[in-house]
Parts: sequence; C-alpha cells; structure tokens
Amino acid sequence: MIEGIIIRGVGGNYYVDTGDNLVECRARGLFRLKNIKPLVGDRVFIRLTEEDENAGYIEEIVERTNEMVRPPVANIQQLMIFFSVMNPEPSFLLLDKLLIAAETNGLKPVICFNKSDLADDRLKKKYSSIFVNTGYKVIFTSMHDEGSINELKDILKDKLSVFSGPSGVGKSSVMNAVQPDFQLKTGEVSDKLKRGKHTTRHAEIYKLHFGGYVVDTPGFSSFELDGISEFQLREYYPEIKKFDEGCRFADCVHSKEPGCVIKDAVNDGKISPVRYNNYLRLLEEIRSIKLY
Repeated sequence: MIEGIIIRGVGGNYYVDTGDNLVECRARGLFRLKNIKPLVGDRVFIRLTEEDENAGYIEEIVERTNEMVRPPVANIQQLMIFFSVMNPEPSFLLLDKLLIAAETNGLKPVICFNKSDLADDRLKKKYSSIFVNTGYKVIFTSMHDEGSINELKDILKDKLSVFSGPSGVGKSSVMNAVQPDFQLKTGEVSDKLKRGKHTTRHAEIYKLHFGGYVVDTPGFSSFELDGISEFQLREYYPEIKKFDEGCRFADCVHSKEPGCVIKDAVNDGKISPVRYNNYLRLLEEIRSIKLY
C-alpha cells in the first residue's frame, strides 16, 4: 500500500497526495459502517486500482492527532489567525474566540495582522501590546512586503497550517504571495458593510514548494464557544492563568470579586484591558447559555 495525505474531498472522492502523484480515491465501505468519514489532512494508506495508477481506494486512516469541526480538517499543527490592521478593523473578541479554539484543539496559534502596509508603527505597537504575557506569536504581514512574506514562510515550513479569520482580511492574497501558483480567488471588501465577500467555498490543502501544507478555509464572522464552563474559561487566557495563582479565592472567576489579583494585573499593565474586557464578555456569554 502507498501512504499519502488527503488534500481535497468532494462528493465522496478524496484526492490523496502521495508525494509522487495525486490519486483520486474512494473510501472503502468499512469506514461508513464504522461511521468514520475521511477528512482533509488525514494520513492514509491507499491501494491503486489495476486499471489506473491515478485512481485507488483508501484502505486505512492513520490515527489522528487532532480533529477540527470547523473547518473539518485533521492533524493540524498550527492555526494561523488572520485579521487586517484596518479595512475591516479587527474584532478582538472574535480573535479571542479563535485563540480559545486553538487552545481547546491543542493547536499552536499564530496571530497575523495583515495589510500591515496600511498601519504605522504606533498602531502596530498598540495591537502587539494587547497580547502582553500571552506567549502568542504576533506578526504583521502584507502582500506588498517581501520581508513579512518570508517571515510567514519560515513559520509555515514543514507544518500543516490552517488559515482562519473573517472574510476580507486578505488570507487568499497572502497565500498567493507565499506561492503565486496557488492563484486563489480574492474578494474585495464591501464599502458599505466593511465585510469581505466569501471567496473560499470548502476546506482544501495546498502543498508548499518549500515544505508543508496550508488549508484555506471559508471566512466566517462568528464563532460560538462550545462546552466551556465559566470556571474553565480562565484556563484559555494564558496571561490570566499566569497571574491567578496568587488570587486569594480558589474558585475566583476574576469578574466582581473584591481584591482580585487579576484586576490588579490589568491596572499594572500585565494584562491588556482589551483582553480582560473580552474575557468578561465571554464569561457573561457562557453564563447566559447556561440559563437555557
């Protein structure tokens, strides 16, 4: 059998990159009986048909290291979270939700502020400071800045990465800058709504010439927290987790408790007010879900 990775799945047909060839495969019926559906990103073993070396069957799916529902991709190593510096302006609440999604799926997140040619150093410093003491890597990219594209290439090399973020922030344009032969469709931003038009319709892996794969996903402007309690939320904010050990309340959720060390950390500049206010908003969102 031949080993490969599923790079695209359409209508029950799965396209497997074996390194030497792209093979169109069907999944064996046993997967359907076991209620297992092959996913983009799956490492698989295939058997070629006798009639056509470009066609085959998926015989085995290697155990997944992780699996995301949205987008439906397996074995991701890092989540590239894209927002533009402006046009449209970033939603830091949605950004936090995507960071939480990365944390809950065991993924390494990288925050990419795109269209950086539109921002001055003051704005870049402002955005970077929001993630003080988080440990998250923050980069600024622009299709017009070769240096930033080379930095992005270094991060993507030899990894399976997912590009995520809302429409209109330039994910496809950056991918085209990373590797021009992708020739992905890009969409302009609506002047009236300041939202991008969706240009990516399904999850698909693109192979990088310099090593690795990237997944461009349909843009989305909302993301719901799932299965996280109000007491667990703090675990997904690294800077809160870092400083809350000194809190005198063992079950403190760092909202209205008097003498809370997290509030002191915010006042001392150790935690960004933007992140803390988002934390409070998400705390209320989780509590409101519990009421229903």
